[in-house]
Amino acid sequence: MGTMVSVISICLVVWAASPVMAAPVYRHVDAQGNVVYSDEPGAGSRVDLKPITVVDPTGGETRANPHRSVAPEAAAVEYERFVITSPGDQQTLPTGQAGTVQVKLAIEPALQRGDRVQLRVDGKVSQSPMHTSVFVLSQLSRGEHRLQAELVDTRGQVRLSTPPVTLYVQRASVNLPANPNNPDRGKSSRPHG
Repeated sequence: MGTMVSVISICLVVWAASPVMAAPVYRHVDAQGNVVYSDEPGAGSRVDLKPITVVDPTGGETRANPHRSVAPEAAAVEYERFVITSPGDQQTLPTGQAGTVQVKLAIEPALQRGDRVQLRVDGKVSQSPMHTSVFVLSQLSRGEHRLQAELVDTRGQVRLSTPPVTLYVQRASVNLPANPNNPDRGKSSRPHG
């Protein structure tokens, strides 16, 4: 009797929690370039779904069928073009953009289902692998930065890398008298007497 109650209790808990675990997750980028996750769709948001788990109903050995041919594993697609198209190499990001830039890639043929792209800034992974050809970088510090994208396959192996793109970011100096972040702003330069 105790075992039956335990089994029923476990089934009820799983049944009650299943709607919570199946809630959709929406991802979008806000006006400041921040990635936002929510359970409610926003303008331009998309749904990231987990792959479906498929279980063989027999649960046992698979028997070879001499009448059925086995298809070889799908060959990896050879990409003809994998480059960063924006920003351009040696481009300067002006002060007014506050270190925010959209990085666009040209991928031909189109990015295949299992392949992902990750973005490196100055040699460090800035954006984890995603199935996209557009990334938004924000709050880049002033100076020179090297951007490079990598195509990652389903095993997490880097298959291709774009040629590096150098980007120069201009930012207002904190020492400018008009900058509100200047620690000396508002202090008089005249000696007190």
